[in-house]
Amino acid sequence: MGTFIAIVLAAVLTNNFITVKTYGICPFLGVSKKTSSAAGMGVAVTLVMVIATLVTYPIYTYVMIPLGIEFLEIIFFIFIIASLVQMLEKIIQKISPSLYGAMGIYLPLITTNCAVLGVTELVIGDMSAYIGDASMNIGWAVLYALFAGLGFTLVMIIMSGMREKLNYYKTAKALAGFPIAMVTACFICMAFTVFSYISLG
Repeated sequence: MGTFIAIVLAAVLTNNFITVKTYGICPFLGVSKKTSSAAGMGVAVTLVMVIATLVTYPIYTYVMIPLGIEFLEIIFFIFIIASLVQMLEKIIQKISPSLYGAMGIYLPLITTNCAVLGVTELVIGDMSAYIGDASMNIGWAVLYALFAGLGFTLVMIIMSGMREKLNYYKTAKALAGFPIAMVTACFICMAFTVFSYISLG
């Protein structure tokens, strides 16, 4: 139970991919103007993270390591992620054309989103800080990917909510648009540093 809580807290709060690791900043700033598109992007990234981890972890563990080709992991992982994003893009375009239009170029850019690649790389690396003495397996890997995606979505929604609210206020000309978005992002990151003081001990 302690391992489960540690993974959840680390993935969502203390080591959030956006506010702490600063991965996935492009969609964070580009798709956070509306809460609907931010939530959609968050769900899409979470889906890709989970499925990519579900596919890459066993391939790395049971195919690449025995064959001694683990040094090709990034090439393999990007190819797998790109294939998943292409499928997801077609599905979203079919199911929700409005969401597809709102995401624009940022949807295919999930392929090169370092948050997705980062989670697949992290779960095959040293996870001892999160799982302690427990043995790393595909279950912990997918769990971490799921909550890393939910943490990503949470920050996206917070950012979009603040940006929507800012639209109702008059902003100084020098801060209008992208500058005020950056200031807002900085305050969100500062707020998330509080969670780094969480201790399970």
